[in-house]
Amino acid sequence: MTATLPLRAELRGLEPYGAPQLDVPVLLNVNENPYPPSEAVVADVATAVALAARGLNRYPDREALGLRAELADYLARESGVRVAPEQVWAANGSNEVMLHLLQAFGGPGRTALSFAPTYSMYPEYARDTATRWVAGRRAEDFSLDLDQVRELVAREQPSVVLLASPNNPTGTALPPAAVEAVLEATAQVAEGCVVVVDEAYAEFRREGTPSALALLAEHPRLAVSRTMSKAFGLAGARVGYLAASRELVDALRVVRLPYHLSAVTQAVARAALRHADALMAQVGSLRSSRDETVTWLRSKGLTTAESDANFVLFGTFDDRHVIWQGLLDRGVLIRETGPEGWLRVSIGTPAEMTAFQDALVEVAGL
Repeated sequence: MTATLPLRAELRGLEPYGAPQLDVPVLLNVNENPYPPSEAVVADVATAVALAARGLNRYPDREALGLRAELADYLARESGVRVAPEQVWAANGSNEVMLHLLQAFGGPGRTALSFAPTYSMYPEYARDTATRWVAGRRAEDFSLDLDQVRELVAREQPSVVLLASPNNPTGTALPPAAVEAVLEATAQVAEGCVVVVDEAYAEFRREGTPSALALLAEHPRLAVSRTMSKAFGLAGARVGYLAASRELVDALRVVRLPYHLSAVTQAVARAALRHADALMAQVGSLRSSRDETVTWLRSKGLTTAESDANFVLFGTFDDRHVIWQGLLDRGVLIRETGPEGWLRVSIGTPAEMTAFQDALVEVAGL
């Protein structure tokens, strides 16, 4: 009970964020990588953690420059964009990266702006940092309406703009021209504005879809966030990071807690990065399965959003909860999220996707 506690007024009556955690055979609701680390990765991680454990009486490397240098090397290989280690920031999941950004650039009297539907944690980062939250709307195809972007930026004068690309829950990727249009609009904000492109699912983007990392050199107020939870299959390790100008990264160093990234976390992340090529091989199969899932759903008369992520938003249903519950009753858990009438399914193993399809045919009468 919190009724007798001096809780902040805006937190009273709220429930903690989180998707349902249910024990069912097929879990396709939180966009995890369905493939566990290989034995080679497990062995490397175990060795790295054992080495780190010998020094656990000491605080970890506060700056994590070794990890940040290896993340910079990975980004260069993955995107073709080279940044210095000092331009990379790492934290406990991209959630903490986003919180650092709002701690540094949000706060009382400041505004964060995004465009719904989008990641449901964004307004919570704003709330937790006492930042005013404003959400515009995306177009019918879930792209950005750039005229609305310009209008909202001019009217609201935000300190931070949050753009997910690929977007969650829709899977929609932003073309570079759209990101540049947002950057141009925010350049007119009187107090200055940071634009954050959240690329948590970037590795799953389709061939020819560029990363916003390519825009960093020309835009010192741009930050591009990534995670090791999805493509690397390290959701349990909690490692997120971003690339930005050195000035922007230095601002995040001011608000981070001392020794925020444990020695064990750094060791796990660096071990996984040594296996990046093998881990990325799984990404290709997940991309293919995503595209096959889109094709199958459309063949059944359903609508799907264009997806560059490891999930598909599909619909629409008069009562989506009935469909969600029917799938759950058959041992398949997906996510009831997004605009009314839509559901989201994460891409799982071939057996899991077959189970999903069989259950959906039965429940929806396809």
